[in-house]
Amino acid sequence: MSDIALSAANRKSNPGCEKSPSLIDELNEAVATGGDKERQRILERVADLFAAGARGYASDQIALFDDVLQRLSADIEVKARARLARRLAHIGRAPPKLVRSFAFDDEIAVAEPLLLHSTQLSDADLVANATVKSQEHLFAIAQRLKLSEQVTDVLVERGDRRVIQKVAANKGARFSLPGYGKLTNRARRDRKLTLTLGRRSDLPRQYFLKLLETASASVRAKLEEADPQAVAAIRDMIDDVATTLQQEVRKESRRYAAALRDANRCFNAQPFTEATIHARAHGQEFTRTVIALAKLGRFPADLVERALLDKGEDMILVLAKAAGCSWTSVKELLLMCVAERNLQPDDLAGTFERYTKLTRETARNIVNFYGQRVKLRAQKMRGGGTARTA
Repeated sequence: MSDIALSAANRKSNPGCEKSPSLIDELNEAVATGGDKERQRILERVADLFAAGARGYASDQIALFDDVLQRLSADIEVKARARLARRLAHIGRAPPKLVRSFAFDDEIAVAEPLLLHSTQLSDADLVANATVKSQEHLFAIAQRLKLSEQVTDVLVERGDRRVIQKVAANKGARFSLPGYGKLTNRARRDRKLTLTLGRRSDLPRQYFLKLLETASASVRAKLEEADPQAVAAIRDMIDDVATTLQQEVRKESRRYAAALRDANRCFNAQPFTEATIHARAHGQEFTRTVIALAKLGRFPADLVERALLDKGEDMILVLAKAAGCSWTSVKELLLMCVAERNLQPDDLAGTFERYTKLTRETARNIVNFYGQRVKLRAQKMRGGGTARTA
């Protein structure tokens, strides 16, 4: 049956030939008794036959080639498998089982062409490969034209520095929020990765702010080490710069602008309520949560952003109390994944007690004090900069 089907495929790619018994006979002999050289010679002839008519073959004919090529390529030398892999990598209807087998080959020379280019590999194939194979395999996957969130999640989790840098620079790669969170954490120790992430147009605003916060902390540490006597002044100066950058980025952010337009439209139709904040926070919508809380409490947006990103809970408690939010909404704000607070039930119980004891008047006084402090610093900056302490 296999001989008849292969002969039919041969006639399909060579219309002037009614049959090709010589190839069939050689194939049977090569599979049964042939040595490596004979198998390689027949393998190349069958590969030529497939490549010549791949677009026109039916599914059952492709399945036959898949079976034949797998049998011929078993146990042949790496160079021959690598040659065949390079040919298959750019054929859209390449035999799927052989493609997958080669993609999982321990020899990167065989796997790489397919991991880089083959459209026959599904997301499930790529995830499975990235989960168990070498860093060389991951590096090849990281260079594909398009990568889904499911695939990049595994690359970010398992990849070494070279893999991480490559996938972060890949414009066709898409990342989940947890994936971006892990990349941002790794960027704290990697200046090159920080710059690469900062150039991505799809980087969520909350993670850009985290990068900015990390960079600011790094600059602050260096300045304080150089001049320990000016710690307070240096921190104020860095905070001013970070706030200015936040405002500039916010103005240029298309996502922020779209969210603000939606918010203004909703606010004009019906004022924001606590329910708006609860829904946005529950949905992990960072930008819309910032806008909702800022509008409800009439807070500066950069203050809300910093509160949501801070691993501590105090500033969120203050803003939420000043805005008149219930504990139900406060809990959703605290559990937003961007700050990675990882609060346990006991932590939440203690936080609930602190929130209950905090009065709205005290919270408003704290917010007002912050506003006055920001204005005072701004006046000092306009008046010639922040003076160093003696």
